[in-house]
Amino acid sequence: MTSIAPFAQPLYVMTKPVGSLCNLACSYCYYLEKSHIYADEQGRDRFSMSEETLERFIRQYIEAQTQPQVLFTWHGGEPLMRPLSFYRKALALQRQYAGGRMIDNCLQTNGTLLNDEWCAFFRENNWLIGISIDGPQEFHDEYRRARGGQPSFHKVMRGIELLQKHGVEWNAMGVVNDFNADYPLDVYHFYKEAGCQYIQFTPIVERILPHADGRHLASMSDAGEGRLADFSVSPEQFAHFACGIFDEWVRNDVGRVFVQLFDSTLARWVDQPPGVCYMAETCGHAAVMEHNGDIYACDHFVFPEYRLGNIHSDSIASMLYSSQQRAFGRAKRDRLPCQCRQCEWLFACNGGCPKDRFRSTSDGEDGLNYLCEGYKRFFEHVAPYMDFMKNELNDERPPANVMEWARRYPIVKS
Repeated sequence: MTSIAPFAQPLYVMTKPVGSLCNLACSYCYYLEKSHIYADEQGRDRFSMSEETLERFIRQYIEAQTQPQVLFTWHGGEPLMRPLSFYRKALALQRQYAGGRMIDNCLQTNGTLLNDEWCAFFRENNWLIGISIDGPQEFHDEYRRARGGQPSFHKVMRGIELLQKHGVEWNAMGVVNDFNADYPLDVYHFYKEAGCQYIQFTPIVERILPHADGRHLASMSDAGEGRLADFSVSPEQFAHFACGIFDEWVRNDVGRVFVQLFDSTLARWVDQPPGVCYMAETCGHAAVMEHNGDIYACDHFVFPEYRLGNIHSDSIASMLYSSQQRAFGRAKRDRLPCQCRQCEWLFACNGGCPKDRFRSTSDGEDGLNYLCEGYKRFFEHVAPYMDFMKNELNDERPPANVMEWARRYPIVKS
């Protein structure tokens, strides 16, 4: 039997314990409609992960790792729609199969279902919690509402207060959309005032293309088809948003507030892995598992054509090391259009996320990222500061020295 060479990066699977079920109905959510893929399921427990699937996943996932540290990520939908007993069972199984490895857990939630019991559990077991919040109330409630249209901001803020009360480590995930992108400093100052030190910004870009099974979002295999969703951020807006926050951060908050986009950009400047998949040269090492054990190539590629198999019939390792998944990962690099290959910023963005490569270049070649012009403006804008921080790191000095340097010079508008 031929052995399978391990990935250079740790194997990673995001887990959906309730599939796409959620107590909210955010207008821009890309995952709610995945329920159509499993529309034939019936009964009270539809979309709920069984204990058999949970145990099989935990055992296989730990066994597949080539690193001493194993990270479990619980995602949704809304993962807190499973009872606390489910996660207590998960911890017991992790201890059972750990085999000497260090186990970490993180969970992404909308925060509205948090209570003292949940927060005490997270603190006791050192879980990292990601909170989805798009800025101040006006911006957050624009798209993040309950199924009946009720706003969610105050419930989310109550959840954050409970996390802080119990000393739970948390970070913020903000979706950059057509509305809040015009107010970068309002959004950034809000996070700081809320006590958040770790911020991840995700630009939302989706295309509408109805399918026969009820889904309405386009996949990469539908390249060039569909209309842009109204909530999508434009390249110009994204550049305005990213540059606006960067100008504040680079003068006041380096080493104090950690913005994933800025940290990953600096990593690329010093030729290190970016820590975020869309800026890496290739992808494919990070998959997603639905509630029934189905494995898909990526969280943004949960479409039938990107299904790799199921853990009840195949191993996680065999699926993620499969020729299908390897080809998926290499395509990020191999399908770059000539315009990207000749771009001076290729080293930094590597073409961006493949799901957003549905535009054509000036030469008519397919595969250009929709946000290309926005990323170019951002990289041009931050380049002098990144060069300075790179030199500081090379000379074994703290990159936070850039703040004093940046304050001496006027902002160069891109």
